[in-house]
Amino acid sequence: MKPRGSDSVVALQALFEVDTVHHDPEIALRWRLKESPLPKSAEGFCRDLLFGVLRQHAALDAIIQRIAPEWPFEQMAPVDRNILRLAAYEIMLDQSAPPKVAINEAVELAKIFGSDSSSRFVNGVLGTLLAQRGYLTTRLSRLAESEASPDATAARGSNRVVS
Repeated sequence: MKPRGSDSVVALQALFEVDTVHHDPEIALRWRLKESPLPKSAEGFCRDLLFGVLRQHAALDAIIQRIAPEWPFEQMAPVDRNILRLAAYEIMLDQSAPPKVAINEAVELAKIFGSDSSSRFVNGVLGTLLAQRGYLTTRLSRLAESEASPDATAARGSNRVVS
């Protein structure tokens, strides 16, 4: 795997842990970094990637569901779902690497951590994402604006269930 690969592996492992067992992201990342130490710059990239995905996970999930509607999100393999989140974040928001690099890295992660068909699935979904990136970027901006508006915040707050 290329040099950035270990950053993405640690970010994927922490994201998977947060997604599947709901551990605190900071603690999950700390444990992953203890197991697989990274240079400070790589650790910073890993942290930015993990927390960027977590901040934007609702929008990323909506985009992934739009481009892969035949795969209900809750039925998608957790590792595939989190690889797609990482790559979608890099392609749509982070843009620290060219999209094809992010896709290739995601496919490699799918080969390592996913099932036999994961790499094909991830490649197909991300190929669609790249093809529709212009439209999806506009949609993502609208979603972010609506979530930031006071009316949307009040509406979300009124739907909360208090236990």
